[in-house]
Order: sequence, then structure tokens, then C-alpha cells
Amino acid sequence: MNLSKILKNTFLVILLSMVVSACATKKTAIIDSQIQGDVYTGTDTVEYLAKGVPDRVFFATNESILTTMSRDTLRKQAAWLRDNPSVNVVLEGHADERGTREYNLALGERRANAAKDYLMTYGVSADRISVISYGKERPVDSGSNPLSWSKNRRAVTVKAN
Repeated sequence: MNLSKILKNTFLVILLSMVVSACATKKTAIIDSQIQGDVYTGTDTVEYLAKGVPDRVFFATNESILTTMSRDTLRKQAAWLRDNPSVNVVLEGHADERGTREYNLALGERRANAAKDYLMTYGVSADRISVISYGKERPVDSGSNPLSWSKNRRAVTVKAN
């Protein structure tokens, strides 16, 4: 009788462990599909500067180097801006919550300037682009986890007029 009870409890523990493990694996797979390395690749926080032209690019931790995906987005923005010469934009630089306020303001500025420089190489006049850094002050996702942080490491192009 005791052996039967022990086997039954052991089976239940193993079954419960498998269920919990499966749930954790599914959540990890969802997060992995939205982050490549530590750069956000999802679209749930992306808005549009114009039809088919995403408004933001994302960065790796402590980086202001543009990714391949970011350069593609900025080329689309540059083409749209060349077709709409009366539109001026503000490039907003953002960082995740980690680090000091001062560090993140400087990092946000480097990110916005990286995007500005890239737009300029594709024929957009510097006179049409302003840069501002919000550092960690305006998160798009207030969570405190790798996915949230990756969404917040960004430069956003906003119409100024």
C-alpha cells in the first residue's frame, strides 16, 4: 500500500514538472522570436512614419551601432523623406532602464545621431533633422526583463511639422 502511494505521488510530481517545463519553454520561444542576440526584432511597439515605413530602429545593449535591420528601416525612411521634402523630423534616442540617467541620456543621443548620420548619407539634409535624447525617461515597455529592455533601446523618427 505504501509503495503504491509513493509511486502515485512520484508520477504526479513528474507530470507536474513536465507541464511547468513545457510552459516555460513556450514563453522562452516567444521571447526568442522577438529578440535576435539582444536586439528587438518584433513589431508590437513599432508605429509608422508613413505607410510601409516603420518609425523606429533598435539597438543592442550599450550600443549605438546600426543593425542590418535598422539600416533597412532607415533607407525606407530616407526614401520617404526625399519624396516629401517639406517634412522635417525629430530623431528621439532612447535607452533601457539600466545605467545612470546621465549615461542613458548620452547613449540615447549617440543612437539618435547614428540614425541621423545614416539618413544624411541617403540624401536627407541635416537641416531637416533634429536630435533629442530621452535616455531611460520614456520607456515604451515598463517591464524589467530582457524583452522590455530590448524594446526600449531605440531611436524613433517623429514628424516635426
